[in-house]
Amino acid sequence: MEKAEKIILGIDPGTNVMGYGVIKVIGNKAEMVSMGVIDLRKMHNPYLRLGHIFERVTGIIDSYLPDEMAIEAPFFGKNVQSMLKLGRAQGVAIAAAINHDIPIHEYAPLKIKMAITGNGSASKQQVAGMLQRMLNLDAEEMPKFMDATDALGAAYCHFLQMGKPESGGTSYSSWKDFVNKNKGRVKN
Repeated sequence: MEKAEKIILGIDPGTNVMGYGVIKVIGNKAEMVSMGVIDLRKMHNPYLRLGHIFERVTGIIDSYLPDEMAIEAPFFGKNVQSMLKLGRAQGVAIAAAINHDIPIHEYAPLKIKMAITGNGSASKQQVAGMLQRMLNLDAEEMPKFMDATDALGAAYCHFLQMGKPESGGTSYSSWKDFVNKNKGRVKN
């Protein structure tokens, strides 16, 4: 009997550089398909940036046809404006996935770091190093921007959590499901 294949798209939301990583899962083995970044630094209009995120994430979805998306949840920092911008970028990436009926799974950065390295306060370099070993990636395959490995980490974290309903990640199957699970974050 042939094992089912699943494609997982990982997203590390960002307003300057947004990372993405795609893994293919067959049975209990995962391999990297692609990773990279959406570079937004030359775009100065914040609304055009959001449109570009939607177009690029849609293009990635159309290219790799993921079965699920794992996205890093924004962490709560001190700068409210940065948090708002990051939340918008994350929301646009989520909208692209929902537009393609792709289930979304959200993981806190600490959860991703813990799943990959066993240490919730691991550095981006430690996460990248562990992913390089676990996915047997050559040094040349490692990206210039850590946003790409962070996104790959979100996808790999989801792979590790599959089949474990107590994983701590939050899943959404539709906008209605998102609203129902986030009543405190959504205004009528």
